[in-house]
Formats: sequence, structure tokens, C-alpha cells
Amino acid sequence: MIKGTLIPIGGNEDKGLETNEMYTLEFITEGILSHVLKEAGGVNAKIVVIPTASRIPIEVGENYMDAFTTLGCKDVHILDIRSKEDSEKQESIDLIKSANCVMFSGGDQSKITNKIGGTTIHNILVDRYQNETGFVIAGTSAGAMVMAKEMIAGGSAAEAFVKGAVTMYKGLGLIPELIIDTHFIRRGRFGRQSEAVAKYPNLIGIGLAEDTGMIIKNGNDCTVIGSGMAIVFDGSTLTHNNEKILEEGTPMTMANMTVHVLSNGDEYNIKERKVTVLPIEAPFI
Repeated sequence: MIKGTLIPIGGNEDKGLETNEMYTLEFITEGILSHVLKEAGGVNAKIVVIPTASRIPIEVGENYMDAFTTLGCKDVHILDIRSKEDSEKQESIDLIKSANCVMFSGGDQSKITNKIGGTTIHNILVDRYQNETGFVIAGTSAGAMVMAKEMIAGGSAAEAFVKGAVTMYKGLGLIPELIIDTHFIRRGRFGRQSEAVAKYPNLIGIGLAEDTGMIIKNGNDCTVIGSGMAIVFDGSTLTHNNEKILEEGTPMTMANMTVHVLSNGDEYNIKERKVTVLPIEAPFI
């Protein structure tokens, strides 16, 4: 059984940059990054941020440094990997071996697989995630999408439900049962996730809105966190799926796909494909 924890995030999560005291308190007590820190062991945890996906890695790294410092964490490191060679450097390997949590930033998910996939760092991440209780791998936007084995690399929301609207690539394979998409509501990605699930109907599609994430324990038990919604696509119930026989650019037909809309505190069991909805009177987590 997998012992570690994954926290995919839909992008644009609160980083505590608001100056209003009320928002700062909410960030510290309820924000997604506060959940990340709590799962990693609290303010004494060692957090390693990897901004490889970003076009502006230095600025992004500094934003996360400030955010985790605001939460009271004093042991935050930026691991700026820009090549496969960087992933093989001893200082990089030592940071990954000693971290309680590794956090991947947003940007271009293909950069992560191209510069980290198949390297010593990748192998250590997989081994620690599978075998160490309390070890956390978090990622936002591109950093969330790369957790899958079958990874969405791009695709047009404007051409939703047309074959070829989504392009796939190999991710880091941390949770091969899922296909993860992000910025899901704001960027209208329902169609491209539908096509991804049509390509791989045995997998579960997860669409995460901005400032929304999932805490995934033991590779199976998912709990929604944050202010938005998580959309779950279950293609195992499909009675009609013409993806394989269509030509590129042709509108698709999918019948009887199961879709769940979940929000803060709701739970999803990957193996059983079962939803547990939080009672309406329960507090925000």
C-alpha cells in the first residue's frame, strides 16, 4: 500500500498576499498551502519548492518562500532545476532525500517530465511517496497534472468535444489511476478532460478549479480542499464511446459517463469509485 500523500491543486491558490488581516487569518487557518504544511508535519517541516515548470522560476520560488514563511515555516528551499543534469546533482538529490514535502509550481508540465522524468530525483520521489508515511508531494496547475501517468499536455477548450482537442504526454506516474486537469472552471476544460477520459476510459478524470485541491492518502482516499469545486469523470460506465473510430476534428459522442461535482470536505474513493458527501452543516476545512 502507498504510504505517502499527494496534494494536486487546480492553480492560482491563495498565497497569503492580501494585506487585509481577515484574509491573512483565513490563509493561515484554512488556505490550501496551510493544508500542505499540516500534512507535511507542521511549521518545522522541510519544504522544497521546484519551479521547473515556470517561465519565471525565480519570482515563483520567492512567492512560495514568502507564503510558507507567512505560515510559520522556517525551512523552505527553492530547487531551481533547469536541465536533466541539475536533477542528477548531489545537492539536488540531498534536498529531495531530506524534504518532508516537495512542491511543484505551475507553468508547462512537459518541462517537468523532460527535465526530471527518469532521473535520480524522480526515482527518489516515487520511492519515498510509495514507502514513507507523512511524505508529501504537492503540485499546482502543471505541478498537479504531472502527477498522472497519462498527462494532459495541452488542448483547446474552444474545440471541446472534438477529437484532437487534447494532447497527451507521459507524466511522472505517481498516481496512474488518474488524469488530472486544472484551472478547470475558469478555462472551460470540461471538453478536453472528457476526451482524455474517452481515450483512457479505465482511468478517472479529475478537474480541479482554481484555489481548489485534493488531499490523496494511500493512493486512494481523496478529500477536497479549498474554495472551489472538483469534478470527477468516471468513464467505466460508458455505454457508447466513439473516440477510437473518429477522425481528428470530428465531434465526439459519449453516453452514460458518470460525473460528480464535489466541494470542500467531500471525499472520493478511487478504488471503489465512490463519493462521500460532507454533511451540509459541517465546518469548512
